[in-house]
Amino acid sequence: MSRASAIDQFLQENQGAYLAETIRLCAQPSVSATGQGVLECARLVEQILQNHGFQTWKIEGYGNPVVVGRAAGRSERTLLFYNHYDVQPPEPLELWDSPPFQPEIRDGVLYARGAKDDKGEFLARIAAVDAVRAANGGELPCGVLFVVEGNEEVGSPGIARFVQDHLELLQCDGAVWEEGGIDFEERPGTSLGRRGILALELEVQTLSRDAHSGSAHILPNAAWRLVRMLTSLKDENEQILIPGFYDDVQPISELDLELFRRLPDSEAHLRETFGVRGFVGGLTGFELKKAVFNPTCNIQGITTGYQGLGNKTVIPARASVKLDFRLVPDQNPTDILKKLRAHLDTEGFTDVQITYTDYMHPARSAADHPLVQLAARTAEEVYQKPYQRIPMTGGSSPVYAFAGPLGIPVIDAGVGFGISNRTHSPNENVRTKDFHNAARHLARILDGFAEAR
Repeated sequence: MSRASAIDQFLQENQGAYLAETIRLCAQPSVSATGQGVLECARLVEQILQNHGFQTWKIEGYGNPVVVGRAAGRSERTLLFYNHYDVQPPEPLELWDSPPFQPEIRDGVLYARGAKDDKGEFLARIAAVDAVRAANGGELPCGVLFVVEGNEEVGSPGIARFVQDHLELLQCDGAVWEEGGIDFEERPGTSLGRRGILALELEVQTLSRDAHSGSAHILPNAAWRLVRMLTSLKDENEQILIPGFYDDVQPISELDLELFRRLPDSEAHLRETFGVRGFVGGLTGFELKKAVFNPTCNIQGITTGYQGLGNKTVIPARASVKLDFRLVPDQNPTDILKKLRAHLDTEGFTDVQITYTDYMHPARSAADHPLVQLAARTAEEVYQKPYQRIPMTGGSSPVYAFAGPLGIPVIDAGVGFGISNRTHSPNENVRTKDFHNAARHLARILDGFAEAR
């Protein structure tokens, strides 16, 4: 029997046991935004790693504990799996068909908070490790390192410092990130890059208290001042007006353009999913695909004045806006923050207060790296469909904290199915067949990693 066949047989015979472990982990709340159950979940994750043959460390001092597991292999090479055990808040609870922390399998689908993001991903990787051990006579062909953090859903504020402080412990030759899977037409693939982010809150106060709107002819309105400030940041053509904002943006390479051409057209799917009639700037076709390389300035929300039923004739004394800038290689969030402050001061908005909330750097992996090639070859074996190399995805993640300091490529492979998993939403779920196929794919990557040079 080939090793691939032995892997598949092991996973088929033991799928129920790994789903049961996933159910147990999902039943443990771990909401980092509120702290609910987080420490208990960290202990459970450490116990799971120990039960599956890993030496573990539970490392404090970076927010919620970071759980690290290491297992040796025949080769000196090591593959890192990054995961997180924290989850998003489950609210609104009334929109769940079953309680978020009482996992249920219905019609081949596991429903629970964390089923996809990220506890299902974690257990699929544990299953893959066990399958590779079984197919190799009880030994791993390469070292395996798990980093399972508890702050990802609140922006991973301590993870970059954690990596810098533990470079020796974390030495590895490549990483598989938390996300991954197949798209809405069940095609496998990986993201080769994530955009960076700079998230901020901007506040302006024009009065000591709200005033009667009968004085609007003499008293300054904070809401209007905020709006005027916002219009100084971006024009009607989506161009960001902060001087120097685009200075470090790298042009799209010919290889990236070719990879975009190979990707399927998702325009109709996006229109149906989001009910959108037209995209930003009238984008369509190929231009819509490659627009992910356009950095953005996004308004998350505005708070000011009276917003209840009926009228309240007041002049708002205070107004604030939450913004995020999505950044592309080689933009630096610290540099953008300095340029934003200088722009506001130059435009006469010295009174606008900036509160920094979060940042992440952009990160890229090479499309032709041997790890990417290994993932592609093994994915096509498992899913029987062409592999997609996606040059950049729109979101941000702490990939940069590992890829840069450790000098490693990072790929995706996991249990996802398009946007059908309802990640971060009520009725979060993972299909059991996707869990099984993810474990098969991850096991093949691990089994071949020692030779992927």
